[in-house]
Amino acid sequence: MIQDTDPYIDIRPYNDDEIPAAIERLIHDDEFIHAIIKHRFAGKPVWFGRLIAPFLRIYLRNKWRRLTTTEAIQAEIKVYLDKILSTTTDGVTYSGLEKLDSNTSYLFVSNHRDIAMDPALVNYGIYLNGHRTVRIAIGDNLLKKPCATELMRLNKSFIVKRSAKAPREMMKVLGQLSSYIKHSLETGNSVWIAQREGRAKDGNDVTDPAILKMFYVEGRKRKLSFADYMKSLRIVPVAISYQNDPCDIAKAKELFEKATHGRYEKSEFEDIDSIIQGIIGDKGAVHVAFGEELQGDYETPEALAQAIDEQIHQHYHLYPINRLAAGQEDELISEDVRAQLAEKLRALPEGAQQYLVASYANPVNNQH
Repeated sequence: MIQDTDPYIDIRPYNDDEIPAAIERLIHDDEFIHAIIKHRFAGKPVWFGRLIAPFLRIYLRNKWRRLTTTEAIQAEIKVYLDKILSTTTDGVTYSGLEKLDSNTSYLFVSNHRDIAMDPALVNYGIYLNGHRTVRIAIGDNLLKKPCATELMRLNKSFIVKRSAKAPREMMKVLGQLSSYIKHSLETGNSVWIAQREGRAKDGNDVTDPAILKMFYVEGRKRKLSFADYMKSLRIVPVAISYQNDPCDIAKAKELFEKATHGRYEKSEFEDIDSIIQGIIGDKGAVHVAFGEELQGDYETPEALAQAIDEQIHQHYHLYPINRLAAGQEDELISEDVRAQLAEKLRALPEGAQQYLVASYANPVNNQH
């Protein structure tokens, strides 16, 4: 297939006919195989990894032979998520799904706390409620390894080229991305995108108007007003609330480092470590709240961002640890909750503690 006939070929998820070849590339990727061995057989010597690698490739080829469609992959991921959520959460609850029409495509704009779990939890909820799973926006900063790109594009992810810096290149990238989002919605595919670039490490969920301006690039091309085009996207704000953030201590250290030294240097595999920690770490109870579809006449990106924020803030499910961090007292704040927060603070340098407290307190402050 040549570029001219498919303007999205370099950013879109794989089509069904491209899946077998992508899986074969993964199985032949040494880095991917060694990552599995390292995770599955931690502590084993190097020679053990070399010995087992050929057998792992054979096992994966047999296991994944039947995964020839996007739907088959989504069903496989659902099985994996069942296991993950049963062991790393105290249960996941949903609200607002009854307001969604399974025959309608929506643009889900959610707060962003966890790299992999945020879209996975949105997908899990709508899948269980009879909707088609969403296409997921993912930044190319997370796709430094070829195997990461393969995995994401197999899982209905499309690429946001954040690395583009030159003005002309940026405009081209934004136009392609904006057009692809609209194309997805028009072809019956809902889309998930975070309300801002990067996670809200301080717990302050705020929509970046630049994201909404990107949506409108295609609307301007179609000669539509901002308000009319935004209505056509059927935007639904989503609030994802974790009782416990597995990456909270790492986030607080990063914010402290930035405040103290003016910058923070990520290690080479830090994003991957954050993804793994977010998946396997304890999350406590989790709630995903789907808001109301935005159908007002929002004339500016800033007005629309405020409307999205209001829904996310109001729908955010507050846990006792949030209220404790915000200095509130009620009967639900048990000694266990106090001990949990105290333990987190002990793991941090004194100057960094305020950032962790704020990450749990800000959702409370935003509701007032």
